[in-house]
Amino acid sequence: MQKRLISLSVLLLSLALMGAAPAPSSVSSGERPVVLAPEAYQSEAAKLATYFLTNYHYQDVKLDDEMSRNILDNYLEGMDPNKLYFLASDIEEFSQGYANALDDSLRGQDLAPAFVIFNRYRQRVMERVAKAEELNQQSFDFTVEESYLADRSDLPWAQTVEELDELWRKRVKDDVLRLRLAEKPEDEIASTLADRYENLRRRVEEMDAEDVFQLYMNAFASAIEPHTGYMAPRSSENFQISMRLSLEGIGAVLQRDNEYTAIRYVVPGGPADKDGRLKAGDRIVAVGQENDSTVDVIGWRLDDVVEIIRGPKGSEVRLDVIPADKGLDAAHETIRIVRNEVKLEEQAARSEIIEETDENGDVRKVGVIRIPAFYLDFAAKARQDPNYRSTTRDVRKILDELTAENVDGVVIDLRDNGGGSLEESTQLTGLFIESGPVVQVRDARGTVQIERDPDPQIAYDGPLAVLVNRNSASASEIFAAALQDYGRAVVIGEPTFGKGTVQHLINLDDHSGREQSRLGQLKLTRAQFFRINGGSTQNRGVIPDIMYQTMAEDEEYGERSLDNALPWNSIRAADYAVHGDLASLIPYIERQHASRVAEDEEFQALLAEVAAFHEIRNKNEISLYEPKRKAERDEAESLRQQRNAGNDEVTALAEALEDSADAAEDEDAIEPPDVLLREAARILGDLIKSQQGTALALRTEDPSSVN
Repeated sequence: MQKRLISLSVLLLSLALMGAAPAPSSVSSGERPVVLAPEAYQSEAAKLATYFLTNYHYQDVKLDDEMSRNILDNYLEGMDPNKLYFLASDIEEFSQGYANALDDSLRGQDLAPAFVIFNRYRQRVMERVAKAEELNQQSFDFTVEESYLADRSDLPWAQTVEELDELWRKRVKDDVLRLRLAEKPEDEIASTLADRYENLRRRVEEMDAEDVFQLYMNAFASAIEPHTGYMAPRSSENFQISMRLSLEGIGAVLQRDNEYTAIRYVVPGGPADKDGRLKAGDRIVAVGQENDSTVDVIGWRLDDVVEIIRGPKGSEVRLDVIPADKGLDAAHETIRIVRNEVKLEEQAARSEIIEETDENGDVRKVGVIRIPAFYLDFAAKARQDPNYRSTTRDVRKILDELTAENVDGVVIDLRDNGGGSLEESTQLTGLFIESGPVVQVRDARGTVQIERDPDPQIAYDGPLAVLVNRNSASASEIFAAALQDYGRAVVIGEPTFGKGTVQHLINLDDHSGREQSRLGQLKLTRAQFFRINGGSTQNRGVIPDIMYQTMAEDEEYGERSLDNALPWNSIRAADYAVHGDLASLIPYIERQHASRVAEDEEFQALLAEVAAFHEIRNKNEISLYEPKRKAERDEAESLRQQRNAGNDEVTALAEALEDSADAAEDEDAIEPPDVLLREAARILGDLIKSQQGTALALRTEDPSSVN
């Protein structure tokens, strides 16, 4: 009976609030959206989720008025991050009614506020779509000097409907101008945008009570910490399917970038990686299947984009993308990728040898071991297959091969390695040290467990470097931090991602007391990783000994850029023996590195690309004056071509790749030089030379204290 009363109160309260809201003249009463109300199971799901979130999270969670305000802010931001739909009067109404009340509502399993707010949001979206469709029928004057703010997240909410209308006039005008500059035929622009706005209407109309509940509970979870979340029953089922089929698809991790879906990183060994054209930062604007027409996906929810990119093995998907190194006005590029699975052997560690000649003419051979992930074939190991694959087993074999080749040193390349098996991270560290602790894990009760390498044998005791970037995360950070703390390797590259927390899945159905229930799952942060020196990898990541000035200064990335991310922390250091101290040599090595890259045309070209990338990404005020936009686009493209043309080798390699459509499929295809890897090999060469061939020894002070 209580659930029916809650549902009835939601219905009545929603109708009352929506009736009080002003509706612009562009929307007729017949277009008023359907009112949603919570489903019966959601009260029980909310009760269980609230219990676990407030009692079993790694950090102490207080469900109070402050948390209530944070939940409301997160919920509103989740629906309208760019402040294009709600009016200031809506926000004031919600603040007065709910800012200090959502904590009490959650305790009482009252979901009325979530549905009242969402129903208003859906109404506002329908109003804006109607306005956009009206504007799409008009013509625009692109000779007028005016501009549009692409990111309004830090601006106030619109005060009036007229103010929103003006925002949307500029938004639609910008939509039209982008398609004009992207060389879309004039007769197709209006139909493309009509489809885009209709898709927005349809996606919001099709959202149901389960979507609303999941959005609301995630607003609660993310107010605690960014890696904690709730999956409703349907999402939970999809998650289980994606875990079983996680190695099928195009092999790319996506993320939201304002209204665009962007490539966060390409999975090593996957179809996109083997194709070679899709890059981190590329923005997907349309998706097509086989020979069907493409569907515009600008403004789509991330999970909707993932859904249409996903497909059966062997099928083709077409992606229209804006390359990361070009502005949003650039012409779209079409990339066709055949979906496939990421096979274990394609994610396996692999090696190469780089030969570098120093200023004295001395040639050094540096072995490189590329580790895309910390993998372990659990099934093969469980059935006691003597040949089961794992990172540690594969790297041990590679080290034997490199030793036989008489390499002078080894670089472990962990760029874009997002982690994997903690067991493998621990065992791999053991190949380079005598027995000892590798990482400390502290749970919510404060109990610390130390993961150790029990094997005193060392597979390789020569000079060692670890190359990382901002996408090196989790198990990668554990490995790099341990070798840095032991003084066993010099760490080179960018500050790593900074994910130092451990999540557990909690199936709420297991705690419902019913034989059959569908309540969804919680992903709950339950523990935190700490280095053996006591510092955490959380938030700060691993700070390299030799820093590349590439993305290193980008604070809008990694754990430190996430709202409510757990802060850096420390505990007591573990008992371990430091291998050596190279503190006195680091300044010399840094000077050598800085001097060398200053004269390296390829490295400088890369830095110029990074600077241009940041300039493009950080530009918020966009001109709607077409001659100026064209000039800006042409100038950016000219500078990009000049940078590429400044290095004949890079240009020749790029042309070779472009001339061969099958080059990415060919194992012997030419690839552009990896300037960051080559420089890592040279840095290791400097250390080898300075140490006169002795085993590498590094500094002992706490690297986590470096800012």
